Amino acid sequence: MNTFRMSLSRRRLLAVPALATFAAPALALAQTETFPTKAIRIIVPFAPGGSGDITARLVGKYIEDKTGQPFIVENKPGANGIVGALSVKAAAPDGYTLMLATTSTNAANIHMYKNPGYDPEKDFTVVGIIGSSGAFLVVPADSPHKTLTDLLIYARGNPGKLNFGYFNASSQVPAEVLGKRADVEWQGVAYKAIGNAWTDLYSGAIQFMFVDLTAGRGQVVANKARPLALTLPARSPLYPDLPTLAESFPGFTSTGFLAIAVPKATPQPIQERLNTLINEALTAPEINKRLTDEFALTVRALTLAQCAQQDRDERAKWAEYVKIARIEPQ
Repeated sequence: MNTFRMSLSRRRLLAVPALATFAAPALALAQTETFPTKAIRIIVPFAPGGSGDITARLVGKYIEDKTGQPFIVENKPGANGIVGALSVKAAAPDGYTLMLATTSTNAANIHMYKNPGYDPEKDFTVVGIIGSSGAFLVVPADSPHKTLTDLLIYARGNPGKLNFGYFNASSQVPAEVLGKRADVEWQGVAYKAIGNAWTDLYSGAIQFMFVDLTAGRGQVVANKARPLALTLPARSPLYPDLPTLAESFPGFTSTGFLAIAVPKATPQPIQERLNTLINEALTAPEINKRLTDEFALTVRALTLAQCAQQDRDERAKWAEYVKIARIEPQ
């Protein structure tokens, strides 16, 4: 009798790991099917009005409507996106705090700062890529410089007298690279927010700046800013008469991306659920049309593995950009 009881107890104990093995996938599936059950917050590490802010709100509204849960956009600008990135790094890895990942946060900062306080490869996982694009080189609409050639001729005749504004890596690095390629001297002025840079551009405090196509389109369409060139590899169908920098300086392109990331330890089922929701948003006809036709983004629905690969590719590409620009890490 005692032997029988001991054998029965042993069988029960041996069954526990087996039950746990079957229960784990079931629990993961339940997490995926019920997520989200409360508000999702996305940290945009730049001020309102930039491309990340605009696209985060667009994709977030779709996710909010789809899930019935609030999608809150919180802007945390500072230090080229580092302030926002650090706040997401410190957040609970439960899928309810996301980061609007950008060229600055995920590709450039690790090459431009000696110790940004985070490692994009080790601390974050990209769960969706909103799109890739380039930038305008813009001057005020009333600028005497009508073309890129005009700007460079003036710069060569007046070393150090032109100022450009920048507020992230995508606006700083192309200006520095152009200066090196064109053999001209100009001065960079750092801004915490894109809005302040626009104000100074129109007041004459700075004479030009690079701004990505999403954030710059409104000012260009309103004829407040005049684009002189694009950083894309080829001319854009949206701006067929606008030359690329590569036409004057072969091989000179500068493109970046906008993505959504989570803390690295976020459970895989939650990552997959977010990837699905983001891809649904990107392929929704009304959103896809705005992203491609209005904001000139190249949009593709990518798997988690494809997102990880593009994230790594962007870091390698921007390592080369920063090297060409001769920017010493701070």
